[in-house]
Amino acid sequence: MTDDGMRAELDKAPADVAAMFDRVAARYDLVNDLLALGQTRIWRSMVVNAVDPKPGQRILDLAAGTGTSSAPFAKRGAYVVPCDFSLGMLAVGKQRQPDLPFVAGDAMNLPFKDGVFDAVTISFGLRNVQDHDRALQEMLRVTRPGGVLVVCEFSAPVWKPFRTLYTEYLMKALPAIARKTSSNPAAYEYLAESIRAWPDQTQLAAKIRAAGWGKVQWRNATGGIVAIHRATKP
Repeated sequence: MTDDGMRAELDKAPADVAAMFDRVAARYDLVNDLLALGQTRIWRSMVVNAVDPKPGQRILDLAAGTGTSSAPFAKRGAYVVPCDFSLGMLAVGKQRQPDLPFVAGDAMNLPFKDGVFDAVTISFGLRNVQDHDRALQEMLRVTRPGGVLVVCEFSAPVWKPFRTLYTEYLMKALPAIARKTSSNPAAYEYLAESIRAWPDQTQLAAKIRAAGWGKVQWRNATGGIVAIHRATKP
């Protein structure tokens, strides 16, 4: 794909991106596990530990998709609200986990009052938001003072030889695998491009601070393929 083509893909309108996720909803979790070589469970566990949910706490799980990332919070006794802009994802999630209170919502204009959540988390979804800065500010708005933000996203591998190998996998092997396993392989070509264009650990930390969050820190996972950023609302 040319640079102009990549920019066109990454500038998709929110409705286009939502429709793309609608089309892959049924097999999304399975294909993700295959493409991540089984690492998704490890990353999910790290996110839960970073949030450190307590019984009765209110947690907003953005870009929750089918609710796979939300279920561990509920198991810890927290009241978790899975929120996503893809109605297809939410429909599949509600079928699989009917006890979770799925909510349709746009991360740039969240349908919640100020300061109602003890924690907000978003895993592999901030890349797909058209205005990342506005979304981070919205997350700040709906979090109580002292509450936490946890962002789990693809990032930059810290070892240069591994980074080269990872980029080759991302741009060649990932779309090839998706063509054999997914009903909509073009969606995964988009995802590969969006991962390559995403800010690294330091750059994302700066974005989070600029949105008003404090005590920003991160932890690398799988050699920096993924980074888990944690911050606190002052």
